[in-house]
Amino acid sequence: MNPRWKPSVTVAGIIEKDGRYLLVEEHTPKGLMFNNPAGHLDPGESPLEGCVREVLEETAFHFTPTALVGIYLSRFLKPASTNEPAEDITYLRFAFTGTLGDFEPQRQLDEGIVRTLWMGLDEMHATQDKHRSRLLIRCAEDHARGQRFPLETVYTDFTVFNGGQLP
Repeated sequence: MNPRWKPSVTVAGIIEKDGRYLLVEEHTPKGLMFNNPAGHLDPGESPLEGCVREVLEETAFHFTPTALVGIYLSRFLKPASTNEPAEDITYLRFAFTGTLGDFEPQRQLDEGIVRTLWMGLDEMHATQDKHRSRLLIRCAEDHARGQRFPLETVYTDFTVFNGGQLP
């Protein structure tokens, strides 16, 4: 019997100001790459909570989501390394837009994050070879086109927060 397929759930903040998007530059096995502030959903949190946490951890900005930009599915074939076999990874990304709040200048950014920066769509198109994910540009373009869905589109059942226990 084949093992059950389990995509990796990620969340991303699509944050725009004056036509430019907040990105992070981070260390990856392929070198320094650009990405939206994004990361994996942790056990016991909703996609909304995960996005708020990831934006704070990667940019030191507080973030208030106001809408869902989209839900995206992508696939990455991770080559084998000296210590690890090749891996076929599918990502399911929930991308939220919203407003930036307070900045915590003393906050240490997540391990691997070198800096934050702002890029317009033209700059993103010109640097595609340095994108960690093909979804970086797709999410920004969807945002620029005005694609928005109510936050209530993504429902998180209470069992996520209480360890799966029913009343």
